[in-house]
Amino acid sequence: MNFDFLAPVADEVLAAFQNDQFAYGHEIQFHTATTFPDLENVKIALLGVCESRVNPKESSTAIFNEIRKNLYGLYAGNWDVQVADIGDILAGDTPEDTYFAFQNIIEYLLDAKVIPLILGGSQELVYYLYRAYDNRGMVNYVNVDARFDIGNAEQPISTHSYVGKMIMDEPYNLFNYANIGYQTYFCPQEEIGLIEKLFFEAYRLGEISKDITLIEPIMRDADMLSIDVSSVEALTKGSPNGFSNREACALSRYAGIGDRLTSFGIFQLYDLEKTENNSMLVSQMLWYFIEGVNYRKHETDILKEGSYLRYAVPVEDVAPLTFYKSTNSGRWWIEIPFSTSFNNKLKKPTLLSCSYQDYLDACNQAIPERWYKAKRKNEV
Repeated sequence: MNFDFLAPVADEVLAAFQNDQFAYGHEIQFHTATTFPDLENVKIALLGVCESRVNPKESSTAIFNEIRKNLYGLYAGNWDVQVADIGDILAGDTPEDTYFAFQNIIEYLLDAKVIPLILGGSQELVYYLYRAYDNRGMVNYVNVDARFDIGNAEQPISTHSYVGKMIMDEPYNLFNYANIGYQTYFCPQEEIGLIEKLFFEAYRLGEISKDITLIEPIMRDADMLSIDVSSVEALTKGSPNGFSNREACALSRYAGIGDRLTSFGIFQLYDLEKTENNSMLVSQMLWYFIEGVNYRKHETDILKEGSYLRYAVPVEDVAPLTFYKSTNSGRWWIEIPFSTSFNNKLKKPTLLSCSYQDYLDACNQAIPERWYKAKRKNEV
């Protein structure tokens, strides 16, 4: 892999934590002017992408450096996950040049079983993150955003239409799209209707703020996840509402814990006001994601691992629903059945992450909505 298009980490970042021997920066491998990290034993690679020309703004480099300085000045937990900072993709001659470089480095990291931890410019970059999964089967994408970003897929890509491109462009790899934190006054009714028609998932800001644990099963099934920084109340310019600082850190930690998640990014950072509190909050979100990865349960297939309890719940008008509870972590799954009586995308029964509340609801004859949508997506 040619890393020539990656700019090394700035000297000011490397100098910022040198006077504190316990700072987290001393545990990081850095891309410098003379060395590049050995990624063989690295689990997470931090990467900046300085592209925001779809909505012309100043370069993201300055805020990226402030975020890094804050992150590396923090103290690590009792962690054993190795992290490398591989530097920044600077804006190419055209946005397409940047997109090409970005997609290629993501493909390389995914092949190497390294989780890209992305500091992103404008959010259309997520489309090229998604395209890096083209040879990896169907993809579950979770988007923490006040908007759905579906837009008009027939128009040139933008920060508010990239999801529409993911839905409409071949190859069709998007199995599920889940939006967390949408605000209805920012979402056209046509887009809300499309989400329902495609059996995608959407959770309003108020619903999640009332009980943030609702997102855990959603995060557990995600392959890739992005956070629009403007969905956080303290960081947004365009709205007085959004997730609180604590909720933003909790979202990041839940993302890290998700065993299946292989990429995570925070985008729209070019629009972030360069204040100490703002860059520190993003740094803490990254810190919580890294902590989450350290505390993964590695339960990608509990049926093979055999550490579970099985519950069959009779529900009126449907076959009994089958739930599984991990005896190691206490987490829950529900089986999506396989049927040969119709064109089913599944080749065998599979498990969908769920909550204990879903099990209780089924016991009270209420079919879990996530199960219903997942089942219907496999039938259409």
